[in-house]
Amino acid sequence: MIAVFKPSLACLILCAPAAFADPPEIVEATAKHSGDSWTISVTLAHPDTGWDHYADGWEVLASDGTSLGVRVLVHPHVNEQPFTRSLGGIRVPEGATTLQIRARCLVDGWNGETHTLTLPN
Repeated sequence: MIAVFKPSLACLILCAPAAFADPPEIVEATAKHSGDSWTISVTLAHPDTGWDHYADGWEVLASDGTSLGVRVLVHPHVNEQPFTRSLGGIRVPEGATTLQIRARCLVDGWNGETHTLTLPN
């Protein structure tokens, strides 16, 4: 006879906390125009636990979903929450008034929620 392990909900939660972690949250985003490109600054909050689980990037998207740039975060920010990082050289499509920003976590991938950034005039 083969024994089948059927974990309880409590076991699933306690044994796999990373799967239920909060996604990276975009606290704030700003845009600064310079010449023919933009610098986007994004403030993220995420319960980073160390090298095994941290917010590892964010992406700027045009309104049609086209990626305009990705800021890769190469280390955890366990003791620096929330934190702000910038990405320059973003070419925004002519006539655009808003951008979408989404954040990513090393364990859980891209957050399904996006943040709308209204570009200053």
